[in-house]
Amino acid sequence: MNLVRRQLAQDGILAAVLVGIGLVGTTGAGGLQDIRVTWWMYALVVIAALTLVVRRLNPLGTVAVVAVVASAYLVGGGPLGPILISFLIAVYTVARHRPTREAAIWTGAALAILMAHILVDGEIGDVIPASAWAVVPFAVGVTVRLSREAAARNRAELARQYADEERLRVAQEVHDVVGHGLSAINMQAEIALHLLPKRPEQAEAALNAISRTSREALDELRVTLALVRRPRGDETRAAIAGLARLDALVARMSETGVAVTVEVTGERRDLPVVIDLAAYRVVQESLTNVLRHAGAATATVRLAYKTEEITVEVTDTGRTAAAPSGGGHGLAGMRERVDALGGEFDAGPMPGGGFRVYARLPLS
Repeated sequence: MNLVRRQLAQDGILAAVLVGIGLVGTTGAGGLQDIRVTWWMYALVVIAALTLVVRRLNPLGTVAVVAVVASAYLVGGGPLGPILISFLIAVYTVARHRPTREAAIWTGAALAILMAHILVDGEIGDVIPASAWAVVPFAVGVTVRLSREAAARNRAELARQYADEERLRVAQEVHDVVGHGLSAINMQAEIALHLLPKRPEQAEAALNAISRTSREALDELRVTLALVRRPRGDETRAAIAGLARLDALVARMSETGVAVTVEVTGERRDLPVVIDLAAYRVVQESLTNVLRHAGAATATVRLAYKTEEITVEVTDTGRTAAAPSGGGHGLAGMRERVDALGGEFDAGPMPGGGFRVYARLPLS
């Protein structure tokens, strides 16, 4: 409703301007063409201009009324003048707001009505020049409409691409959260089952660790899903994963029997949220792979804070195949995440045994 009122107000101003131009311009045109302008000619000029108030609400009705009024004006002997501007705008509106085929039919009919005065006067040679009053605004209107439609399609396509990227991002976040949580829980459950017959008091500690890990994973998953449609800004730093939660991650790994050492070089500082999250996910997924595939007893996480970048390196002392053949979804997800931020990613077995994951993330 607000849009309709705004359109009526805008077109009302246009009509008022055309009324003023029509009254003054028709008087001048009559003097130049040596034609006496009567009151009814002024009335037709005003009617044609005022009809444009509803041009966007009813383009077809507008062009029909303006064509009939302009034709009556010209057949009655009115001078060529501003009334044709109203006709031009009416034709443009039809071409701009209606399908091309329909607009062409109505424009042709309006042009035929407008040319009635040529048949009356017998000036057949004026047909081609007179047709420009319909052909030109029709071409402009169609061009503008097609350009706007193409722009709208591009915006819709970009919106679809953004939605797809958002779904992939969320799927990757869910994979990281659930994958790490389940791997840790599985390892702790195996420890509990192993200790339960002989040392039930230690099995109880493993079960408590399972409870805590599952609760933390569910909390992180809930936050991740809650942020699906929320912009990633600094205000979300406390709600999402980041390197500030690295100590808790290391503690969970230690409870599974994998000793993790963290080495930090450079001055530790706040990072852009997307970089902070990406660095944390690289560490998390790398340690998850250690649990799943490497069978390592120790792992080392190295963080290097530099002026324009941060590097993350995770190594373990397990089997050389720390990931399934083919790289697995975890390594592929890490690579895509780092590549999307303009960084570098490398993963593979080390010459002396174990596996290494390396990521360089630019801060700009």
